[in-house]
Formats: sequence, structure tokens, C-alpha cells
Amino acid sequence: MASPDAKAAPAQAGACCASETKDATTDLGSGGFASPLEAMERPREKLLYIPAVLKKGGDQPDYLATVDVDPSSANYSQVIHRLQMPEPGDELHHMGWNACASCTGQPGRPVHGFLVAPGVLSGNIYFIDVHSEPSAPCLSKVLHAAELAEKVGVALPHTSHCLPDELLVSFMGSRNSDGGLEAEGAGFVRLDPRTLEVLGRWECAGQWPRFGYDYWYQPRHNVLISSEWGHPDCFTRGFNPADVSEGKYGSKLYIWDWAKKSMIQEIDVGQGSIPLEVRFFHDPDKAVGFVGCALSSELRRIFRRPSTADGEEQLLWDTECVVKVPPVPVEGWCLPEMPALITDFCISLDDRFVYLSCWLHGDVRQYKVYDDGREMKLVGQVFLGGLLKKGGPVRRLDGEEAPEPLVVKGVEIQGGSQMLQLSLDGRRLFVSTSLFSSWDLQFYPDMASRGAQLLQLDVDTEKGGLKLNHDFLVDFGTEPFGPALCHEMRLRGGDSTSDIWL
Repeated sequence: MASPDAKAAPAQAGACCASETKDATTDLGSGGFASPLEAMERPREKLLYIPAVLKKGGDQPDYLATVDVDPSSANYSQVIHRLQMPEPGDELHHMGWNACASCTGQPGRPVHGFLVAPGVLSGNIYFIDVHSEPSAPCLSKVLHAAELAEKVGVALPHTSHCLPDELLVSFMGSRNSDGGLEAEGAGFVRLDPRTLEVLGRWECAGQWPRFGYDYWYQPRHNVLISSEWGHPDCFTRGFNPADVSEGKYGSKLYIWDWAKKSMIQEIDVGQGSIPLEVRFFHDPDKAVGFVGCALSSELRRIFRRPSTADGEEQLLWDTECVVKVPPVPVEGWCLPEMPALITDFCISLDDRFVYLSCWLHGDVRQYKVYDDGREMKLVGQVFLGGLLKKGGPVRRLDGEEAPEPLVVKGVEIQGGSQMLQLSLDGRRLFVSTSLFSSWDLQFYPDMASRGAQLLQLDVDTEKGGLKLNHDFLVDFGTEPFGPALCHEMRLRGGDSTSDIWL
């Protein structure tokens, strides 16, 4: 096990091809898989990677934590390695891969071999080698914010996906000459998957969304669909309800022609709805996706419908609400009603189940999928904290009983269910409790001083149902660099949100 302060020196720029010497037929992270159903048959995951975010203004940088998730291991449910970034202040958030199923079989691109880890606030993008030594990742290259600003005019990187021949990263804005944050510049940047150099903007010149956030693509249906969080000068400071009424938070999905790289539709999903994560069914034949709308607490289905325009029959994209989590009337909070705040969701690889996290209410929900997602039946629910728990400052006024505070291994869970990651076989759902440091500090101030947690739920994949695994807990409140906030997870060898099949 590496020492807590282990810090890897950046490798040379060409290091990403060093892993060609690995045997792709035997290494779990290299071979890829031809279909979602084949992926479900892969061996059980043994390692999990998750970013740990430290206090703003401190002298310790964020780091990538490697967690042992093998129940037969003596180090099960422990952080076994910490890879610190070169400097403080990144706000590591979401991560992607240099190659996924869409890149299987390409020389020099081991599938799930390198993590792409953007720092939202610093603007740097880190490329982390988890292929050479999976239990002790090392930093391979840094793409600095100054270079991205100079070449393509962007800042605040968020989502990265591997394309068959490129990497594509979404950005949520730019910095002005005074260093302030602007929404202008939101969009997408192409990177070379081997040299990791900037290739340029992806979208056609001048076709930029109002705000940026997440996206999903599916060439089989000639589409990329992106979402929007809000103006970066607002969401980076925390949440102010007045900003919603002033139009500073998102309400739109942007539909892009994949081949032409041009915006062809805008879909408004409701004023102040804040559409965040976008994901499609894993079966590439299905032209169906979903978006989780945080503030309106809706899961909306994205689909195509026939339309007649200019006398011609064509297919247009549309959305419909398939899950609505009602707000709870409360006292002791900033508003008279508390939304669930759906901040993440994931889909099982066989497209049979959808999982939602409700960060403010604190619960994880499991839905059985019927009729291509037109109908969702709630079949599992577990509360993992949240603001509605007993003994807290918020009191619910709807007559429903508040859940007890969750204690695992003697640790009271801070925050609420937030990021989700599902194992390839769909039997283990990992849950972290931190959203974004400024929002954590605002809504769960104790989490800043006590740290966030990583939990695991066991999933009934036949009838449906969720059960907390009381043997698994990673408490980031006891980390050697001080209490940390943990966010999106990646599983060694792939997970339910990594791969896009073509």
C-alpha cells in the first residue's frame, strides 16, 4: 500500500502509449466488450477510483483515491492509494476514459486504461494511467488551463467521453481578462486520444449553447444531446433561488447533428428545471435517452417523434416526464418546500432498471423499466442521509415519518445520496454523498468538517430491491490530508456509465 502522501511525478507526454506492452487479452481493463450483455458477464470489479476534493484555500491538492472493493481482500473497503494532483484548487469532479467500448481493438488505446480527470475550478485536465499499475495509478500528463484558454477559449471542463477516434470534453464557460467566470465559450473540445493534444472545437463556429454541462452521443442515430447547469459565476458560489427566476440556471437540452456537428434543436424542459446528467439506453439500436432535472426533480425520457414541417415528414426529438419526485413541505429551510434534487441517475447495462439519487431528500430509488422507458415502477428505495432525517434542523410537514440518521460502522453519514455507479453485472450500486464543494458547504455544512462517505447497496436484479451493505464504508472524514469530499466513481474494467456502443 502506498504511503498517504504518495505523489507521482508526471510522465513524459508520450507515456500514454507505453501500455501497449500490456497483454490486452488478459488485462481486465484492456480488452473491452462487444455488447452491453457481454459486459455484464465480465469478472467482478476489484478496484474503484474516486476523486477526493479538499478544502478551498488549503495547501493540499485534490487527489484520486483508489479503493479496494474486493470482499475477499484484507484491504476491502479501504483507500489503498492516493494520487495527489500537482497543485491545490482543482475541484476534481467527473471523470471519463481515454477509450471505451467504442474504441475496442485500437493499438495503443487500452480500453479503460487512462482516466481523464478535469478540474472544474482550475480548468486543468489530468490524464491518469490506471493501466500500468491499476492499484497505484500515476499521472501521465496535464493539459493546462492556460493552453485550453489560449487555443479554444474555454474553462470549467466537465464531461469527457471517448469517441472512436478522439476524446471529447464538454466545457461550461470561459474566464474573462480579469479572471472572472463567463458562460460564453460553453461547448465541446476535441483532443487527440494518443498525444492528448488539443485538436480544436467540435461544434460548428458560432453554434454554442447558452450554458454547458453534460452530454451523450450515439452515432447510430446521428445525435449528440447536451444539457446545461447554469451561469458559472452563479453555480460555483452556491445556490441562490433568485438566480433561477433571473434565468441564470438551465432549462434546455441541445440536440446536435452528430455528422455535421451543428445544433438542430433546442428543447425547453421547464423554467429553472436544471437538466443535468444525460444518458441513453445502452442498446445502441434504441433511440431513447433520459435526462435528470435537478430542481424540478423529474426524470425525463428523450425520444424521437414524427413531425411534419414545411410539408415534409421528419423525426424530431422530444421529452416527456416519466418520474416526478414531489417536493416535501418543510419548515426550518430556505424555502417552504424542499425538492428532491435529482443529481444523478444510471441505467443497468441490460436497460431493465434505472437508479435515481435525491440529494436533498437523501434517498436512492430503483425503478423497473417498461415499454422502452415510457413507464417506470418504483421497486426499491433506501435513505442514506439527507436533510429530512430525524434530529436535523428541517422538519417535514406532510405527516410522513422522517428517516433515522444513517450510521454505518459507527459513522453518521453526511450529505445525501449523490453520485451513483453500478457494477457491470448490475448487482452492486456505489453511492457517494458530495455534490460540489460550495453546494456541500451551503446545504450540508457539517460535511465540510466531517467529510463525505462512499457506500454500497446490494441490488436485487430479479424482483427489484435495494439493501445497504453494512460491511462497506469509506469515510473520507478520516483521510490523512484532512476531511475530503468524494464525487464520481469509476470501476476498474468498466461500469454502467462508461461505455457507448456503436
